[in-house]
Amino acid sequence: MDLNPDSPGILTIKEVSDFLKVTERTIYRLAAGKQIPAFKVGGSWRFSRSEIDKWIKSQSSMPVDQADD
Repeated sequence: MDLNPDSPGILTIKEVSDFLKVTERTIYRLAAGKQIPAFKVGGSWRFSRSEIDKWIKSQSSMPVDQADD
C-alpha cells in the first residue's frame, strides 16, 4: 500500500498499525476507546487517512520549533 502523505483514502487496522509502527491490538484499543478517529463498516474498523494525519498532528503537545530546545 502507498502510505504517501498525499494519498487520500481509507485504511484498515493493519495499515494504520504499520503506518504508526504499533501493534494492531494497540490500534484496536485506541479505536474502541474513541482515542483515535475511526469508524466501523460491517463490523470492521476503518480509518480516514486525512483524519489520522490530523490526529497525529494534534498529539504533539510542543510546537515543532521548540522541540530542539
